[in-house]
Amino acid sequence: MGVDIGDLAIKNPVDFSSLYGKNISIDAFNSIYQFLASIRQPDGTPLQDFSGNITSHLSGLFYRTSKFLESGIKPIYVFDGKPPEFKKDTIKERIKNKKEAEEKWKKALEDERYEDAKKYAQATSRLTSEMVEECKTLLDGMGVPYIQAKSEGEAQSAIMAKKGMVYASASQDYDSLLFGAPLLLRNLSLTGRRKVPGKDKYILVEPEQISLSEVLEKNKITLEKLIWIGVLCGTDFNKGVRRVGPKTALKLVLEFDDFSRLKKHAEEKYSHSFETDPEKVIDFFKNPPYLEVNKINFGKINENSIKHLLCEKHDFSEDRVERTISNLLKISDEISGQSKLDSWF
Repeated sequence: MGVDIGDLAIKNPVDFSSLYGKNISIDAFNSIYQFLASIRQPDGTPLQDFSGNITSHLSGLFYRTSKFLESGIKPIYVFDGKPPEFKKDTIKERIKNKKEAEEKWKKALEDERYEDAKKYAQATSRLTSEMVEECKTLLDGMGVPYIQAKSEGEAQSAIMAKKGMVYASASQDYDSLLFGAPLLLRNLSLTGRRKVPGKDKYILVEPEQISLSEVLEKNKITLEKLIWIGVLCGTDFNKGVRRVGPKTALKLVLEFDDFSRLKKHAEEKYSHSFETDPEKVIDFFKNPPYLEVNKINFGKINENSIKHLLCEKHDFSEDRVERTISNLLKISDEISGQSKLDSWF
């Protein structure tokens, strides 16, 4: 979900070639949920092995990460840790929404409305602890580093970007900007041709880069006020003010320089009651829990580990997996050779 401030952002197209050689921190849960939602059969059933175990997350992670590496992008996945206490209402609501989507999915299948069925099915995706551990095992086998955040993965990624450890933070959500990420990359895991829901047409989804400084300059606001906008529109940690979208929120933060006065105005004008203390949410965006990371290391590819997880345990095509591993080994050799060459200069 995340905060919806897309209307205030300047979205600059970017291609993989311009990201060559750059470390990119990727919101792991955000990406894996995308794979679980999008990699499905025409009736909405997720990709499964012969035993009925869901494998969409592994398929998406393996082949998308391989594409990153083949393009010279160096991904670092960041997994969510313990959510803040005030996120519990959002989590409960998500569980409720998934149950409702499951009922709609079943009904659509009964009525043979397969396009509707797939749409509802995408909203039922669940990420289990076992799936998370499998993803980490796969990344270990690929030699790709990952970080277990103390709390929100986007916060960890944003701080790593601010410290210069990574070029940008990658996520579909705009929360990274509220956490202070200098650059946000969107659509890295969604690149390609996508069908428009409910219509017989397709659009091309391409990566885009959003600069925090450009967003602040364009809207003549500070990072503090961008966070206020997020709170007014609604975040993963609080419900937004009804009838207040990003443009209305922008007008309000430009009018007020004190949040307590802005809060009082929103409560009176829109009859809004903040169920979660907005001051706590603001402070969380400004000072999130963070794991200190001193160095990021890429490891060696473990062909046996990858094949055991994907082919032996989950029935992936051995030929296709071997071809992908072969390509990755070539890339690894090229990078190793280049590193040795560079050491002479």
